[in-house]
Amino acid sequence: MDANTPENKVLEILDDLLRLDDILACMVAMKGMEGIVPPIEKFKIKNIGVWEMLQKTMDEFFDVIAAYKEYGLDKVYFELGEYDVIFFVMHNVSLVVITPALANRGLLEVEMENARRDIIKLVG
Repeated sequence: MDANTPENKVLEILDDLLRLDDILACMVAMKGMEGIVPPIEKFKIKNIGVWEMLQKTMDEFFDVIAAYKEYGLDKVYFELGEYDVIFFVMHNVSLVVITPALANRGLLEVEMENARRDIIKLVG
């Protein structure tokens, strides 16, 4: 498999995010949790219940994103128990990041914004 494909380059960006202590999981996703997802074993969050709840909640948030995107919506945050889930909106997909609820969001946002820009360059 060609390591220089856009999908593999996006996976490299996601792997870089996962190296940060407070990023528990990340993916580039669309409604239905389809998209580019690093291997689950790289995620620091293992609670299956959170994944099930996240999948249900994500679909609803993608509906909100679609409804408000034309107004300049570029980020959506929500708390899911002890976790924050952040959507960084890009065209038809979002960079989705899960962090601990008490993480320093400001510091993480800089890394996530850089990742979003790099991903947009790759996928258009």
